[in-house]
Amino acid sequence: MKWNAYDAASCSVSRTVGILGDRWTVLVLREIFNGVRRFADIQEHLGVSRSVLTQRLSQLVDDGVLERRPYQEPGDRPRHEYRLTDLGRDLRPVLVAMMDFGDRHLAGGEPAVRLLHRDCDGEVHARLVCDCGHAVTSGREVAIAPGPGAEPLAG
Repeated sequence: MKWNAYDAASCSVSRTVGILGDRWTVLVLREIFNGVRRFADIQEHLGVSRSVLTQRLSQLVDDGVLERRPYQEPGDRPRHEYRLTDLGRDLRPVLVAMMDFGDRHLAGGEPAVRLLHRDCDGEVHARLVCDCGHAVTSGREVAIAPGPGAEPLAG
């Protein structure tokens, strides 16, 4: 398959980047995956401006990645916290792969966080595995082929 013979806009990487968008969106998702769900807590932990955080959370809700759930502390006005939807939870491997990359290439051998499997305490990592169960350890083992949604370029 010649990749440049197909419309890149139909690519799922492009569609996913359309949701993840930018640095702040990915970091907001990291916070929510790590249990920080309230606007003020996310803002404080990230140091992001109120307007940027409002926009990113609204977009993630609109995209179906997050849902807003009301809560109210005694004596306070009603507020919302943000929870992952099924679509949002499916982004976990994407963030784990990004973390693995950063740990391997950018952390100087000193990762800030380890992800542990609750059942056995083994470390959790993103891995490529084919449908037959074979581990893919090099990009050279991967071939590209058009899928059912591929759209050849016109002309």
